[in-house]
Amino acid sequence: MGTSKDSTIEIRTARPEDAEGIAVVHATSWRETYGRFVDDPDTSPWFDVERRVGMWRQNLAEVTFVTVVAADGDEIVGFAAVQRTPEPEAVRDEELTMLYVLADRHGSGAGQGLLDAVLGDRPASLWVADDNPRARAFYTRNGFVADGASSAFGPIPRTVRLVR
Repeated sequence: MGTSKDSTIEIRTARPEDAEGIAVVHATSWRETYGRFVDDPDTSPWFDVERRVGMWRQNLAEVTFVTVVAADGDEIVGFAAVQRTPEPEAVRDEELTMLYVLADRHGSGAGQGLLDAVLGDRPASLWVADDNPRARAFYTRNGFVADGASSAFGPIPRTVRLVR
């Protein structure tokens, strides 16, 4: 559990009723982090909350991921999700598929609390934008290193895979 300047952030397992709050954080964080990669963030489907609400309702109902949230009272301010890696030749058995915290909550401890709750110290892989120094530093502090694999995803021109 992390603490921000004026509030306590609770890390807990996501519930079906969290779908809308997670979708807001998901879309907002994407816009805050990756909005620079698109011509018009206002019209890009990557930043559309409604599109993500349906996705998160389904994810939580079907338990697609193990998902935890960072909540400040009734407000979801971050979330993280991990899943088993389905490919038999996967570099790790688990993948941290998402970890997002609203920019105004960076430094609150929410990100570390989410990572600890959803993954602990287990080996895993994840993909991160190559030019996201804040996220890369966070993952490096948590024992992740680039393994040389790279790709692109959505509007992000280059992602790199990190493993531990």
